[in-house]
Amino acid sequence: MTDHAAEALVDDTPGEAPVRGFLHRAKDSGADFIVLTHGADGNRNAPLLVVLADRFAAGGISTLRCDLPFRQRRPHGPPSPSDAKHDQAGLRRAVELMKKQFAGSAFLGGVSYGGRQASMLVAAEPALVEGLLLLSYPLHPPGRPAQLRTAHFPSLREPVLFVSGTRDPFGSIEELATAIKLIPAPTKLVLIEGAGHALLQKSNREELPENVVEEFDRFFSRLSPKGGERMGHAQ
Repeated sequence: MTDHAAEALVDDTPGEAPVRGFLHRAKDSGADFIVLTHGADGNRNAPLLVVLADRFAAGGISTLRCDLPFRQRRPHGPPSPSDAKHDQAGLRRAVELMKKQFAGSAFLGGVSYGGRQASMLVAAEPALVEGLLLLSYPLHPPGRPAQLRTAHFPSLREPVLFVSGTRDPFGSIEELATAIKLIPAPTKLVLIEGAGHALLQKSNREELPENVVEEFDRFFSRLSPKGGERMGHAQ
């Protein structure tokens, strides 16, 4: 994938978590924005992030796809348990930087591990963003359904949109639907038929990003205090 439609964003402010990513800027600087990040084996150039960022920006939502701090330190390999707080700090900083540029509502999301860190951050700091987009949430390790990653779910106070494949080994649709009931905020689960943990496939490469952005727009429009107008973007 190329970055022809995006601009590099790098911030190394002393005392702050470093942020490195690519910003897909919507035409309206007053519109909403979303920060998206990758899974344990990915980076900011993951094909799913690139196509989603392009589609969100085309729909009027400026999008930053960024590397988590652990990936900035190590170009390859998974995160360690000690990386979690640093990765959450990186996401917090990324949202803060975007708020300096865009006046609309703030959203945060990620794939698998990145989505889990985003949700844990928002559970602890609910005023940070107006909503979450969690792609392939890793409900439990494959084959270990008792090791649920839901301890923070009851603390989520902002709306959450989940997108998950029907063949995801990190959690069945039934398991995920049950777990989501722990969240007191509005939620919705969008199913991607036939997809595993990697949502993007050759067969859905065109329709998946369109579907995710449409579901995002529909879900958060319904919750917007403006009624028929999504936050920062007219229908």
